[in-house]
Amino acid sequence: MTSSQPIHITFLNSEDVSRLALTDDEILTAVEDALRAQGNRQTVIEPRVHLVPEDSAKGHFNVLRGVVKPLGLAGVKVVGDFVNNFERGLPSEMAVLNLFDPETGMPRAILDATAITDMRTGAITALGAKHLARRNSRTLGHIGARGTAYWNVRLLDHLFDFDEIRVHSRRPESREAFAARLSADLGKKIIVTTDWETCVRGADIVVEASRLPKPQPMLKTDWIKRGALVVPYGTMSAVELSLTDIMDKVVVDDWGQCRKGLPFGALRQHVESDRLTEENLHAELGQIVAGLKPGRESDAETNLFWHRGLSLSDIALGHALLTKAAAQGVGQSLRFI
Repeated sequence: MTSSQPIHITFLNSEDVSRLALTDDEILTAVEDALRAQGNRQTVIEPRVHLVPEDSAKGHFNVLRGVVKPLGLAGVKVVGDFVNNFERGLPSEMAVLNLFDPETGMPRAILDATAITDMRTGAITALGAKHLARRNSRTLGHIGARGTAYWNVRLLDHLFDFDEIRVHSRRPESREAFAARLSADLGKKIIVTTDWETCVRGADIVVEASRLPKPQPMLKTDWIKRGALVVPYGTMSAVELSLTDIMDKVVVDDWGQCRKGLPFGALRQHVESDRLTEENLHAELGQIVAGLKPGRESDAETNLFWHRGLSLSDIALGHALLTKAAAQGVGQSLRFI
């Protein structure tokens, strides 16, 4: 049985998303509000699932699902993550976000979520640093130059205005292009390093967003200075098991996506070996944002923030884009029924 009145859904393609140009503050505010809702138990987050066509080291799909009750939206995002896409002139990550009415199941919108994925990852990284890094952090060391890396650095610098930004990635052409883009957009010098240690050692904030084919301890624990924040989120672990031993606080985005028995993730072996458990975990970031758990409490703390990717942040940015699109008349209306 169908409705007597036509029902339409909104479609935003990549050009629409680019034209709407969410500001840094709009991105951070939308994602932080969603984290607050999570902390206050006003969200539903289902652990991501994976579809591996052939070899996970070559590429796979992630499927993220959630509900953000204050926004009145449910969402399902499918994102492909294929490491060699650069050889075809394609982004390594491409995504589609589907938004629904959680009361009826009626589709509300379809959005190109490639840029959303990059922006929301950068926002989570930056908001983790807002609550867990030293306020006077001056040096950033960033490993990795994939799509999400740009927004990590851009939004972190928006909050901290670093004196020194170091970047490294495996391919020289990739790291040089990454640094050139950042330098042009941020208006400051970017230091390109040829090895991990030079990038990481002594940095106030360390972000590890590498693309390893298999787990390999590339980031050494003794490079991390006292009082730093480390944010590892590579699909394959690049850290040593000893990394959590030096941490005063370990925070995650969602424990349900970090618990035992799930594949991938920077701290996967730490969880499987009981070095990180629900009992010794300090908090989920949403609990800190909501004021239920403390964030950084002293400059001496050495902290770690591990994020797997939150469906709620995709939904929050989808909502922000739809709101702005409606005000500016951007996007297409597609008849559904």
